Amino acid sequence: MSSSAMSHFIRLSGNMIAAAARGNGRLCILTYHRILDAHDSSLMSKMDIDTFRWQMKLLADCFNVLPLHEALHMLRQKRIPPRAVCITFDDGYRSTYDLALPILKQFGLPAAVFTTTAHMDGGNMWNDRIIEAVRLLPNGPLDLREVGLDLHPIVDARNRMEIAAKLNEYAKYLLPSERTNVIDTLEKLAGEAVAPNLMLNREMIASLSQNGMEIGGHTVTHPILSKLDDDSALSEILENKQVLERIIGKSLRLFAYPNGKVGVDYDERHVRMVEQAGYTAAFTTAMGSASRFNDIYQMPRSLPWDATPFMFGLRLLHWLANRGL
Repeated sequence: MSSSAMSHFIRLSGNMIAAAARGNGRLCILTYHRILDAHDSSLMSKMDIDTFRWQMKLLADCFNVLPLHEALHMLRQKRIPPRAVCITFDDGYRSTYDLALPILKQFGLPAAVFTTTAHMDGGNMWNDRIIEAVRLLPNGPLDLREVGLDLHPIVDARNRMEIAAKLNEYAKYLLPSERTNVIDTLEKLAGEAVAPNLMLNREMIASLSQNGMEIGGHTVTHPILSKLDDDSALSEILENKQVLERIIGKSLRLFAYPNGKVGVDYDERHVRMVEQAGYTAAFTTAMGSASRFNDIYQMPRSLPWDATPFMFGLRLLHWLANRGL
């Protein structure tokens, strides 16, 4: 199928889906994280810039990409256009500024950037520290029994990826002090490994806002909120909001729950905290598209993963038709 035929098919199909919804249209909210400047086989879960570029081109050609806050209002007012999509970024990676922003500007696409604040100006996310440490470990046995884990043999690049993924999944639900102990042990074994400077600084955050990107809250340190006591969870939400508002000189309206699984990573206590903090909407990581019937403080967002433009377009149509995965 030619590019023009594919675009025509996607637009026509999206219009038909919207017509069948009879005013109850849906919205795809896409989630991105770190963008790589080139493909890296040891970071298979990260999107490279070439993939990001063709995804943005397809969105510009075939979908109505809307500012997130505006799209939510239109959705609830039953005025959402057909083929409606929003773009979001989580965590606050500097690649959002260095790599994604020029492409977004090229295609005239708005986006929202949900940003942590503990890692600005030279820090790194805990998961990236784990990945970098495992990348630098020598081949041979990785003995983590002193932090409650097993003996892992490191033999090749694929094996390293698997170990890093397992360690990240394990560390995700540890208390912050326990997670730090695991990371410190790994970095010591790897020779005090430190990940490259991966996160936004204050000037970049301000510039993103000045370039029309919506800055949203994402906590201070990206904890699993359900693992914290209520005072600590509220502090994570409020302090992050206050710091970002000082940087951009305006109020934050939108929030994204770290990790975002309802009932696992956050619960109704945290929904109420987000509302009380003054946010007007918040976002989960539930799969599929959003409708006006969703709780405005628990709006679903989806991570795109298809390898070709046609399958990517079909995925979005599938979600807009409310057909789950």
